[in-house]
Amino acid sequence: MSVPTDFDDLADPSLLTRFLARAQERFGERLAIASSLGAEDVVLVHAVAGLVREGAPPIRIFTLDTGRLPQETYELHEQLEARYGLRIESVFPNTVAVEDLVRRQGPNGFYHALEARHACCAVRKLEPLERALRGVDAWITGLRRTQSVTRTETGLVEHDGARVKLNPLAAWTDDDVWSVIQRERIPYNALHDVGYPSIGCAPCTRAVEPGAHARSGRWWWEDPEHKECGLHVARLRQLEAARRQEERPLSENG
Repeated sequence: MSVPTDFDDLADPSLLTRFLARAQERFGERLAIASSLGAEDVVLVHAVAGLVREGAPPIRIFTLDTGRLPQETYELHEQLEARYGLRIESVFPNTVAVEDLVRRQGPNGFYHALEARHACCAVRKLEPLERALRGVDAWITGLRRTQSVTRTETGLVEHDGARVKLNPLAAWTDDDVWSVIQRERIPYNALHDVGYPSIGCAPCTRAVEPGAHARSGRWWWEDPEHKECGLHVARLRQLEAARRQEERPLSENG
């Protein structure tokens, strides 16, 4: 599938609703929004609700419930559905795969080795994402270039294997995001108010000091260039290979 170029004029924050409308017009029911329920993602939910009020059908929104999310994230999930009348679908990891993962590396093995953390993300995030995207031609994310050193080259529209990935907030700043949240009084995760600029799984996220980089509280024990779970980088296949390597019997690994 070729990368569409008819979104290039819609990078400005004021054009978000138009961006989503164009995506819906182009991809129809084969379009979905992957939401982590972070600050960027609640802005997307708000924009979808605006389209629905104008008579458009809702865009499918799903979130990956890894089984280790903070309670505040679940509370926000309910608040958003109640506020906007939209369903946010929860996609869960395979139970047998999670049981096997914990049996092999323990409940917190991801702290002890990068490969173990990648294996955890593969089971709890990557496989559920691939399942959620079956039948989808294009997916929308809340990625922004200023979020981390691994995202500085994020394009408005990208190839993602056989799919198109749309990042309508790619050029947005922190101020752009929070000005919309505050002006529109959009519900957001309560952890943002206590030092959590970026929120993932509870054991892999912590508060940061004022002025610290937004992603510094994610996987804080790792080097900055490693701070991705694999959902948004070409390294996904490498992470999958690492997971398969770890799962090989000890006799095969020497």
